[in-house]
Amino acid sequence: MTEAWIGLGANLGDRAATLDAALVRIDRLGACEVVAVSRYYFTPPWGDTDQPEFLNAVARMRTDLDAERLLDALQGIEAELGRDRTPRRWGPRTIDLDLLLYGRERIETPLLTVPHPRIRERAFVLVPLAELAPRLEIPGQGRADALLAQVDDNERAGIRPGPVSGYEPPANHRKTRR
Repeated sequence: MTEAWIGLGANLGDRAATLDAALVRIDRLGACEVVAVSRYYFTPPWGDTDQPEFLNAVARMRTDLDAERLLDALQGIEAELGRDRTPRRWGPRTIDLDLLLYGRERIETPLLTVPHPRIRERAFVLVPLAELAPRLEIPGQGRADALLAQVDDNERAGIRPGPVSGYEPPANHRKTRR
């Protein structure tokens, strides 16, 4: 199995319930197992700032799916949870699932870039990632905690702790929760 890291975000509807539902669906893919989930964080919108604040988190998982099949499965979950992919880039959304890391691989295809191409700029990803694994090495970029320390203070200023995930792993899975 390959270790993968997923970024989760939502700023429409019941954000925490939607993130929890996404985690359940990831676990139900069969070839995937959610191993750990960060706490949820309230974060200001990034890019297009004229919209409600987000609730963001990061999940560590193990998967037997290759990276492109995992991305396809994540996009399917987004569709199930009402994601509308409108032309408004960085606009509001019911759910956003990003494949941040896939093992120690560097992938660049027309469909997918891993590590996520803007991971080092996004405090809303690095804060929960560094919570779960501060010493995690981002291939070709450095450790999660070091990358977070380099993020502009203004980017980190609006991030504040939110609720702990309500996601409960299935009883037959051996998992660690944070």
